[in-house]
Amino acid sequence: MKMGVAQAHLEGYKMLIDLKATLHQSNLNPVRPDANHMRTLDSSIKRNLAIIKKLKVINDEVKDGLIEELKTVNLSKFVSEAVSYICAAKLRSTDIQAAVQICSLLHQRYIDFSPCLIEELLKTFYPGKSGEPDLDKNAGALKKRSTLKLLMELYFVGIVEDASTFTTIIKDLTSLEHLKDRETTQTNLSLLASFARQGKIFLGLQQHGQDAYNEFLMDLNITYDQKRFFKKAFYSYYDAASELLQSEHVSLCVMESENAKNLNAKGELSDENTASYENLRRSFDQLLHCVSSLAEALDMQPPVMPEDGHTTRVTTGTNLPPSGKESSAVQLIWDDEDMKAFYESLPDLRAFVPAVLLGEVEPKLLEQHEKVHEQSNECSMQPQTEVQENGETSVSEHQTDRIANDEPKNRENTETERLAKEKNQEKVSREDGAEREKVRGIDGASLDSLLQKLPRCGSRDLIDQLTVEFCYLNSKANRKKLVRALFSVPRTSLELLPYYSRLVATLSPFMKGLPSLLLSMLEEEFSFLINKKDQIKIETKIRNIRFIGELCKFKIAPPCLVFRCLKACLDDFTHHNIDVACNLLETCGCFLYRSRETTIRMSNMLEVLNRLKNVKNLDAHHTTLVENAYYLCKPPERSSRLSKVRPPLHQYIRRLLFSDLDKTTVQHILLQLLKLPWAECEQYIVKCFLKVHKGKYSQVHLIALLTAGLSRYHDDFAVVVVDEVLEEIRVGLELNDYAMQQQRLAHMRFLGDLYNYECIDSSVIFETLNLIIVFGHGTSEQDLLDPLEDFFRIRLVITLLQTCGHYFTRGSSKRKLDSFLLLFQRYALSKGPLPLDVEFDVQDMFAELRPNMTRHSSLEGLNNALVELEQNEHVAAARKGGDESHWDSESQSKQSENVAFDANDKMTANISKKNGRDHEEAPNGENSTDSTSRYRNGHEDEEDFPRKERLDDRLENEDRIEDITVPVGSDEEETVEVQKKKVQVDPKDQEDFDRELKAILLESLESRKLEPARPTVNMKEPMSTFKGSKDLMTTEAAGKENVCDELVKSGSGGASEVCFKVLVKKGHKQQTKQMLIPGDCPLVQSTKQQSAAELEEKQNIKRKILEYNEREEELNATSQGSGNGGQGGRTDETPADRVTWVGPSRGGVRQHYWVAGGFYRGYGRR
Repeated sequence: MKMGVAQAHLEGYKMLIDLKATLHQSNLNPVRPDANHMRTLDSSIKRNLAIIKKLKVINDEVKDGLIEELKTVNLSKFVSEAVSYICAAKLRSTDIQAAVQICSLLHQRYIDFSPCLIEELLKTFYPGKSGEPDLDKNAGALKKRSTLKLLMELYFVGIVEDASTFTTIIKDLTSLEHLKDRETTQTNLSLLASFARQGKIFLGLQQHGQDAYNEFLMDLNITYDQKRFFKKAFYSYYDAASELLQSEHVSLCVMESENAKNLNAKGELSDENTASYENLRRSFDQLLHCVSSLAEALDMQPPVMPEDGHTTRVTTGTNLPPSGKESSAVQLIWDDEDMKAFYESLPDLRAFVPAVLLGEVEPKLLEQHEKVHEQSNECSMQPQTEVQENGETSVSEHQTDRIANDEPKNRENTETERLAKEKNQEKVSREDGAEREKVRGIDGASLDSLLQKLPRCGSRDLIDQLTVEFCYLNSKANRKKLVRALFSVPRTSLELLPYYSRLVATLSPFMKGLPSLLLSMLEEEFSFLINKKDQIKIETKIRNIRFIGELCKFKIAPPCLVFRCLKACLDDFTHHNIDVACNLLETCGCFLYRSRETTIRMSNMLEVLNRLKNVKNLDAHHTTLVENAYYLCKPPERSSRLSKVRPPLHQYIRRLLFSDLDKTTVQHILLQLLKLPWAECEQYIVKCFLKVHKGKYSQVHLIALLTAGLSRYHDDFAVVVVDEVLEEIRVGLELNDYAMQQQRLAHMRFLGDLYNYECIDSSVIFETLNLIIVFGHGTSEQDLLDPLEDFFRIRLVITLLQTCGHYFTRGSSKRKLDSFLLLFQRYALSKGPLPLDVEFDVQDMFAELRPNMTRHSSLEGLNNALVELEQNEHVAAARKGGDESHWDSESQSKQSENVAFDANDKMTANISKKNGRDHEEAPNGENSTDSTSRYRNGHEDEEDFPRKERLDDRLENEDRIEDITVPVGSDEEETVEVQKKKVQVDPKDQEDFDRELKAILLESLESRKLEPARPTVNMKEPMSTFKGSKDLMTTEAAGKENVCDELVKSGSGGASEVCFKVLVKKGHKQQTKQMLIPGDCPLVQSTKQQSAAELEEKQNIKRKILEYNEREEELNATSQGSGNGGQGGRTDETPADRVTWVGPSRGGVRQHYWVAGGFYRGYGRR
């Protein structure tokens, strides 16, 4: 994909060059239409003026349409107007090519268009000579910039034929008189830099990496004299601007020193001095930026200010140091001391390696041998002088012979000395070679084994040791092998590059050719990769550029090489070049920016990089790379954060809650919190408890545990915490801020744990759940509070229910949760399809809480389920209505039995405390101590705090009859806890009360003994239901029918539980209570089968009796007055499915009718 984009970009660039070449040929030899053709075109004033006005706005969007319209009209009489509108157009850099194409069209059609256009464009650079009013300076500078670019493009396409047109412009811009005006100087420098970048051909320069463009520019007719003029004008003006910059720098330094003196003397600077310094500093920075831009356009090094570090960057006099701000660039080059030591503290090989191996001993040995040779010559000359002294008297005799033989002897001596020197050199070389061979033999290491160790040198000590070992193998051939091994570093092992560069930097003082050889190979590889322009081998490119950057940090690679590589990437800022440039900046950009010699040029490069990022349409990946590289080199200025100062007591509380809190220390932390001055620390402790999101998520339940523990000693503490948590939850719903999501999840977990520790009731949980799914709905702010694409409220519900929802398994809490889950499904369906992670969380929640609940996929089915649930609730309420009076009679006795005494002999009345949890006391009146400290989550029990008493055994029986004992319309969640003070009773009054109570009980017992005992029968309902004068068998049949009806209702309803009536005895009273038994129980199945059989038998009996009566009536009608009695029994033939026998009819005798496996009892008549 990247290769396709690069190919398209390259083809577009070639098409632009081909278009310019085509326009150039067409404009040099234009084929203009004849007069006859022009007369056929529209020449009306209205039409022409309408099209001419469109020339004031020229861009790529309107270019094609405008060209087509210009071909349909005749502008021969309106050329000047068209030129004026074109010159008045506000052209951007991207609009220049569109304007060039339109001007080319007009040039090819109208002969007087080009002179008029050139003349009008030149007026922009001489506003005083034209009659038009002057624009403001900024607008004028922008207009000159766009006009100069347009003129150069017109020259490239052949509309402007003479290069001397630019001579007058450049001559005016480079006039030294303009240097007196600072704003004019900056404008001229900017225009000259733009001209130099766009028209390097005028200066004899070439565009790097743009061969096709250079070939196109070579065809332009620019003479050598013109190029020499432009080059001389540019360089002379650059030198003058550099001198001006130097003078301003000196003025700035002088002003800084004066400010420092005034600050030392007076302690502050006046507003006038501060303002003048700021203006001068601003002017100097702008001039420096303009001069640096011009230097880069001319391929020159930007000027470096002497002692630039002594100038201050502070713009306020109060922050100016008294002795001047010294440069800290050298100190800030490295981030820490370790990095500084790695790049600057290199080992001295002279301390580890003999000098002969480093190549430093050869000149010393030669000097020593020369001294020895001179001493030997002196010794040989001494006996000659003695002989001469002894033979002075005979000199005259042999003078003639000595003179005659003098010249041959001198020649022999010279030749002898030359031969001796050669022998000495050979001897020295042999000794040197022998010494080296000896050292190599002692070391015994080979180069191959050393090069195999090279990729494993991943630390500073290892690479230094390997450097020392290589010195024992130092030779020209081995150095070449080492360079090739360093150059061939694996492209994926970028972590080795700093260590390889350290090896090169350590050896460079003694092996001069090694760094240059490696740099030449790296530079050659970079040029090959950057010119190839293919979108492959990205890892090789990154390895190459990072190696160059690491060598630059060791000061092996010169900065000019790095800037040259960076500039080549910025010239073609696309695809892999972006990655290469960013990797180069990440490697050594910060080093170059912080170095005093290169900070200005690197700053300019970074600004160019930032502008390219804003102009180019980069993807997210490249945009992130560029921003990271830019801010790594030039981080944004920001003030240091001020640490918050807290009192020691607050710091101690934060340490207890956020650092020391865990399962093993919770009891200790509770005791420490109780020891604190509560009136002073209560508010801050509440504040810290609410910051549960700042601690570990797994320890939220410990904060709830501490809340429950503290509430035992401070009654209002838990109330305050719960109120604040609920308020935070509501604030989160009102703001719906993305940054608060972690905090909101922690608060939901905290609320659920507060319920687990019995600090709140289930009503609070359900109110919060309902608030989450309905808050903000139906209002104008619904799209802001709960957008359709926001699923965070679903996560809140899941978090709360996963924390405490597994306790809502019976009673009204179960029904409320079932109802809410249906509403929750409707809320989730209104959101549309859920993301996968949210959907998985919802599935896990239903699998944990209600695995058998149906997940509805449509709103219709969900609404039907809600309607059915409401109907079931109404039916259940009506069924419980019959037990209301019974509940009223038992409520007082149950309240008296639920009284428990705590450890301090305080009596607590737990009235109807169910909450969907294990809060209810058993009917036998057992007591419980510290029930509020029970924790029903899956966490392990803490040691001895708080005490958790399990009530499962005592609640086993109550769970079965819970639905009966609840009155109609009551809410199990409404728990009232009353603490009664122990009333002091007079012992005498107590004795009198006990005596009277005992007498009443005895009297009642005696009266009961006189009552007749009721017959004991195998009854299915209490005897209290037998009141009246009903016959026993009739009552029994009615009881069977009622039981059968109940079983049929329970079976037809398809419920999972069946209601049974249980007979219980309380005192001397017999009562019935309902008990729900699972439908799959064998007892329920057998009872259902028996009830169904009895019901079927009863229906058969009724049907057969009716048929018998009908048949008997028919027989009576046919016999017409037959007798009522017979002399014996009669057997009637009936269908095969039934047989009826009628006994003799005697008065007062009971007759039995047997029918199909059953019987019917009745009385006959005589």
